[in-house]
Amino acid sequence: MPSISGFSLGNLSSRTKKMSAVGLGTAGAAALALTVLPGTAAQGDAGQATAAKKVNAQNVSFSTHSSVLPAQGKDIAAAQHSLIAVPAGAKKVESVKDAAVTAKSFTTTDDAAKAIRADAKQRAAKADAQRKAEAAAKKERAAKAAANRSAQRAYPNNLDGWIREAMSIMRKHGIPGSYEGIHRNIIRESAGNPYAINNWDINARNGVPSKGLLQVIKPTFDAYHVEGTSWNQYDPVANIVAACNYAADRYGSMDNVNSAY
Repeated sequence: MPSISGFSLGNLSSRTKKMSAVGLGTAGAAALALTVLPGTAAQGDAGQATAAKKVNAQNVSFSTHSSVLPAQGKDIAAAQHSLIAVPAGAKKVESVKDAAVTAKSFTTTDDAAKAIRADAKQRAAKADAQRKAEAAAKKERAAKAAANRSAQRAYPNNLDGWIREAMSIMRKHGIPGSYEGIHRNIIRESAGNPYAINNWDINARNGVPSKGLLQVIKPTFDAYHVEGTSWNQYDPVANIVAACNYAADRYGSMDNVNSAY
């Protein structure tokens, strides 16, 4: 320990020496405790400098501020933080924005639930509307099929049924002709045979024989064919309608035809 100018322990009594020694020791300890900066080692011995460093690290080792912690304190703080358990599935917050979004998600739970319920309700309504539309379409198809079956049953598959069905189509397209006039010409031309064919007249020699109930040649049948009827020249209904359409154009009506036409 350095000497103090003008002071000597030899000049004091034994008790005074003991008290002075204790006082100086306390003063030295206080001085050592207040020594914080490592640079003070240049003014004392190496032991004091080492002690100062140890005191400094122990006093501030629990702070995490980089401007305060020396290297030893930072290492200790890092070790302490590494011991903190992180809950499983915890999401790392990278920024203040992420933290705000995360906090908001906890405060809008009711709104989210309302949105989910509204979406479910909308989906259910849409599905219900689709089911109703499909049911209505199915009902409509069934009604049309039933009507078609009824229409088919309304006209028997014979000469009477063929004429009446042909006349219903003719009325829709404005083609004139009476039951009597059509029936009369059919009996004369084919005797009511829908598969009758003329293989001996001029048309046959030209390669276009007359066919069907009203003995229509292919070019005439195609030219006067009525939409909605068969393109088969032998079909009885299609043959009658096409022949009556031709007769209406040439003679005003099938009723006016009394011979080969």
